[in-house]
Amino acid sequence: MIDKKDVKLAPPGAGLPLHELWMARILFSLRLCLKSRSSFDAKFANERKLIRHLIEQCDSAAGASRQLIPRIVGLEDSSRNWSVWMTLDHLKIVHQAMSTLIEQLLQGQSPPTKISTADVKPTADIGAEVVSDYESSCDRLVGVVISAPSLKTKVRFAHPWFGPLNAAGWHALAALHMGIHRRQIECILAKLHGEKA
Repeated sequence: MIDKKDVKLAPPGAGLPLHELWMARILFSLRLCLKSRSSFDAKFANERKLIRHLIEQCDSAAGASRQLIPRIVGLEDSSRNWSVWMTLDHLKIVHQAMSTLIEQLLQGQSPPTKISTADVKPTADIGAEVVSDYESSCDRLVGVVISAPSLKTKVRFAHPWFGPLNAAGWHALAALHMGIHRRQIECILAKLHGEKA
């Protein structure tokens, strides 16, 4: 059994192990080439549905309970001691940022600042109120994407792991990102229930 006091996590923004990062870049590039906008829409919707089902299993106390889980593929080490509510808060922050970014890219603008994964970490003491904020952030992101005739913008903005992406790339990333954190929530709940993750 892991004693939380004995575990030292990497700092926020430390990224993924190098071999995993290179594999993630290759797989992400392949998905961008092989999959369509509608397939990423469907993936986002499906992951949202699965997350909704998972959070329906949480009362306030369970949702707020931080659980130290084994690191899963695509998850920074610093993110593996979160609660379900913290995970939803992170998704909310990311969706809000992606919505604004995609809107800017669609208008031919690119933000002048860089972003880091450390910038989108959640609030530690967030409560169940985050559920409705998370759902609103999903709605906003879907709304921004639906309103765009094309996401293949000439202007790009750099992701810290995947480099410069157009609006289509950010849209694809949103769907895949949801899948990583859905698996994280599954692991948190398994740990809460004493199951093997």
